[in-house]
Amino acid sequence: MANLLIVDDEQGMRQLLSLVFGRANHRVRVAENGTRALAMLRQEPADLIVSDVKMPDMSGIELLRGVREFLPDVAVVMMTAFATVETAREAFKLGADDFIQKPFDVDELKLIVEKALERLRLLQENRAFKRAQRERGRLDQIIGRSAPMQAVYQMIETVAAVQSTVLITGESGTGKEMVARAVHTLSPRADKPFMPINCGAFTETLLESELFGYMRGAFTGATANRKGLFEASDKGTIFLDEVGEMSPTMQVKLLRVLQERKVRPVGAHEEIATDTRVIAATNRDLSAMVKQGGFREDLFYRISVIPIELPPLRERREDIPELVEHFIQKFCTQTGRSLGISERALELLERYAWPGNVRELEHTIERAVALERTEMIQSDSLPQAVTNYNPARVDSSAFELPEEGLNLVAHLDHVEKSYILEALRRTGGNQTRAAETLHLSVRSLRHLLDKHGIRNLTAQLRSDAAGRGGSEG
Repeated sequence: MANLLIVDDEQGMRQLLSLVFGRANHRVRVAENGTRALAMLRQEPADLIVSDVKMPDMSGIELLRGVREFLPDVAVVMMTAFATVETAREAFKLGADDFIQKPFDVDELKLIVEKALERLRLLQENRAFKRAQRERGRLDQIIGRSAPMQAVYQMIETVAAVQSTVLITGESGTGKEMVARAVHTLSPRADKPFMPINCGAFTETLLESELFGYMRGAFTGATANRKGLFEASDKGTIFLDEVGEMSPTMQVKLLRVLQERKVRPVGAHEEIATDTRVIAATNRDLSAMVKQGGFREDLFYRISVIPIELPPLRERREDIPELVEHFIQKFCTQTGRSLGISERALELLERYAWPGNVRELEHTIERAVALERTEMIQSDSLPQAVTNYNPARVDSSAFELPEEGLNLVAHLDHVEKSYILEALRRTGGNQTRAAETLHLSVRSLRHLLDKHGIRNLTAQLRSDAAGRGGSEG
């Protein structure tokens, strides 16, 4: 059963076609003119339109042109008693499926309509198949079967079906852009553009030009009009990576775009309407920035309608073997090699804290594949930072800022773990006393022990403390 709309200024024709296609088990609506038809289609789209060409207020060709602006795939069959080559050519140019001249044989019209609906069905099935292939490929790139990742998968599938803005948070290297692409691929906008931009990579003026475009002569070097990413991604998705790096001025301009759904190119006097879904991402704590005055509160609530938080790799260590296997296959395919990995090397990879998350793991495996000369990746092919890592060791230089800078989030996590380990040492592995020392509840302490993967060390510390007590006695 299809949803049909009959458009004709003659009541008798509307009644006849409504009866004919109603008996064929189609749902039929009727409109007496083009204006009424456009209003009905905006409220509820149709699968196929059967329209007269010559009507008083709006011709069928004008109706077809208007329909194509918001229903590009709807099937259309045109009817006319005054057929001309020019009219037929214009109709087919605008995407009409077929053309029939009045008076016509009803069975011939029914056959034309069924063929048009069949073409529409095949088009929809083909697009659905291609979309399913893209979805499968995109989600296959987000690897992990741990509980935190299962929650991420579920959230991606949920938010893809709606049009709300999404804020993806997580440390650097956790795969925020990959998740954004997955949301776009699973959404109804999948056939439209996905436009990513790193907001921290541009100055304020350049970022404005990239996002909103500019007019010729707007500034030195603007020799022609240029679309911005918002306009270029109309009906699609724009991905604003590192949105927390936006200047206060750009935050105001982005907020206006989100509120008004219009952009004004640099140097332009008129605004341009845009239907673009916004997905933003950051590795910064925007809520803390709001409290400190570094990020607008109204913009924060606009972009964080639906939040997705990506877990760091250290909180989903059970995914490391699968990730390692994936990256080994990836780089072996590129080099034409076939490699495995030794148990010791994999053990070291699972133990390491991965401050750079999945991106750091990928680079580590790429290095190992390039350096390894045997058929199994050995620990010697891993970086010293991985092989020398000791989860129980406290870094004495915790408060020294290296010249090259550091990953502050990962470093603070390291400091947090260091204080927890020191508290456990002082208390001989007693979690209750260690929690009291750190002014935490026992439950909170255990959560942090699991977070850092060091809960099993408490038993070792208790054993060591008991051993020292026995020797002293």
